[in-house]
Amino acid sequence: MADKIKVLYIDDELINTELFKINFEDYYRVITAESGREGLEKLNKNDDIKLIISDMKMPGMNGLEFITKAREKFPDKKYFILSGYDISDEIEIALKEKVILKYFKKPFNMDQINMAIQECLD
Repeated sequence: MADKIKVLYIDDELINTELFKINFEDYYRVITAESGREGLEKLNKNDDIKLIISDMKMPGMNGLEFITKAREKFPDKKYFILSGYDISDEIEIALKEKVILKYFKKPFNMDQINMAIQECLD
């Protein structure tokens, strides 16, 4: 377990965090959070998290708001957005400005996410 990189996955729907964990725990040390605020707490407690995948639509703080706050304190981490909705102008801008590296559409494609993670680690 110690040699696996840590990935933080944030989604306000518990079923999604469980599915993500089940699908990726063989490859990564998956840490989950159910809100942007909890995601920030997990980052503060786990400074060895390498990358973060956040759902876009969440109550209180959307995924890009969370990532903007997280990047202020943790600019060296890799950030991705996952959404059940089509790519928005806001996500488009975040991609162009390299706030996020990639956008994934739900239901998530394991191979697509795994490939993106591997690319950013190489």
